[in-house]
Amino acid sequence: MTTKNATIKDVAREAKVSVASVSRVLNGLGGVTPATQKIVREVATRLHYVPDNAARSLITGRTHTIGAVLPDLYGEFFSELIRGIDLAARVHGLHLLVSSSHDGAEAAAAAVCAMRGRVDGMLILSEYVDAAFLEHNLPDKLPVVLLDSPVKSARYPVLNIDNRAGAIAMVRHLVEAGHQQVAFISGPKTSFNAQQREKGCRAAMAKHAPGVPLTVLDGNFSEESGYRAGQELLGRKPRPQAVFAANDMMAIGCLRAFKEAGLNVPGDIALAGFDDILISRYLTPPLSTVQVRIADLGRIALERLAGLLNPADKTPASVETLGCDIVIRESCGGKAGATVAPSKLRKSPRPLRT
Repeated sequence: MTTKNATIKDVAREAKVSVASVSRVLNGLGGVTPATQKIVREVATRLHYVPDNAARSLITGRTHTIGAVLPDLYGEFFSELIRGIDLAARVHGLHLLVSSSHDGAEAAAAAVCAMRGRVDGMLILSEYVDAAFLEHNLPDKLPVVLLDSPVKSARYPVLNIDNRAGAIAMVRHLVEAGHQQVAFISGPKTSFNAQQREKGCRAAMAKHAPGVPLTVLDGNFSEESGYRAGQELLGRKPRPQAVFAANDMMAIGCLRAFKEAGLNVPGDIALAGFDDILISRYLTPPLSTVQVRIADLGRIALERLAGLLNPADKTPASVETLGCDIVIRESCGGKAGATVAPSKLRKSPRPLRT
């Protein structure tokens, strides 16, 4: 038979099942045996059957699409995060709609509002999103999972990276390696991630290098801001023994500034970053960094959202924290290998009120 414009009835006839069974399989509604699911999907693929999404949405009340609002779509961190989200979404038969909010709170609101009615749920990572923002811009019943957020609400699950513990572990390593004078390149002042990483750095210095002042330079997570910070450090007297950047891109910019000035890393100055993006291990020298399992962050967030899409799931909202390790490479002059920071996923219950 021709496969042009195949209908759901064609799929049912070829698979020798009912139209209702085909609908349940393709809409991910369950109630069909794994063997039947396999047959239906194989037949649908062979016939090039394309569901009428508009009609399907009218029947099911679902779009089978989830939205992701991120600070930016540029760079290795966000591409890896999107990859983790997308791979998990495919497992659940969901499509992914992505937008960015890097131009401020109004851009974040516009991105969120543009997705309303087009998605079944959202993942939101934005420094501009707080409880008031969510209340004003999101429908009450829309499932939402927040990433790296300080929001405390009984309505919204949050998945955070243990930024503070990761920073503490890296600074402790630097001090124990003999680098007591540490400079920290901070991230954006409004970023929850950046705030927590700076707090961890300060706490570790107070504990492991008491009385030694911490040099803090402004950054914004971009390579260029790391380069400017590196240039500024070149003129410092005395120069710090080590630089800890709040993300790998700033560490890469800082490394460029040091190399241009003829400084040897780690011979003249040690360097470390945060995130463990792919390129960090291929630099010269390879970069010591706090390893964030970026794809896992996206995957776990999507799994939490997929659970919220199931009306039978009554799991209360919680704050979950994804731990990280520090990976020691040549840039800080330490012995190569991995030093473990808290790496398990921790969950804490939500307060009952916002």
